[in-house]
Amino acid sequence: MRAEDLITGDPTVKAVLESLERLPTPEPEKVEALRRRLAATQGPATSPAWPPFLEGARLKRDARYADPPSSHRPVVGPALVMAKRAFRLAFQPFINEALRRQVEFNEAILDALALIHEHQRVQARTQSLWRQEVERQLEQLTSRQPAATQEPSPKPSPKPSPEPTQEPSRRGPSRRRGR
Repeated sequence: MRAEDLITGDPTVKAVLESLERLPTPEPEKVEALRRRLAATQGPATSPAWPPFLEGARLKRDARYADPPSSHRPVVGPALVMAKRAFRLAFQPFINEALRRQVEFNEAILDALALIHEHQRVQARTQSLWRQEVERQLEQLTSRQPAATQEPSPKPSPKPSPEPTQEPSRRGPSRRRGR
C-alpha cells in the first residue's frame, strides 16, 4: 500500500463539521460525570521513589567501583588485600574508562524499567476504574430489564442440513520439531 492510497478527500472537513452540528447536545450531568471519570484516571505525577524490586539493582548500577578488598586467608590475606588495593589505586582510571559505557547502559536500562513499571501501574489503575464503571453501567442496565416470569415456549428444532455449515479449520504445517 502506498501513502497516496491512504490520503483521502472524502469526507470533507465541511461534511464532518455538518455531522458534528447534527449531534445532540449531551446532558450536563453526563458531561460532568465524564470529566470526573477522566480526572480520576489522570494520576498524580510519577513518584520519585524507585520500585522495591529495582532498588537493589539501582544500588549496583555503577560497576566501576567494587566492594572493599578482603581475603579469607589467615597468613597471606593481609598481603593480598594490600596488593588488591594497590592494583585498584593504580588502575582505577582505566577501569572507569573501560566500564563507563556499561554504567551508562545500566542507568538507561534501570530508567526504562522504572518507566515501564510506572506505566503498568497507571494502566492497571485506569483499567480498574474503567472496569468499575462498566460494572456499574451493566448493573444499571440489568436493573432496568423486567424479570421474565413466563416460561419460554419450546421452539421447534431446525432440520439438520446435509452439509456442515462451518468449514473445518485449516491448519498450516506444524511448527513443532522432532526430538
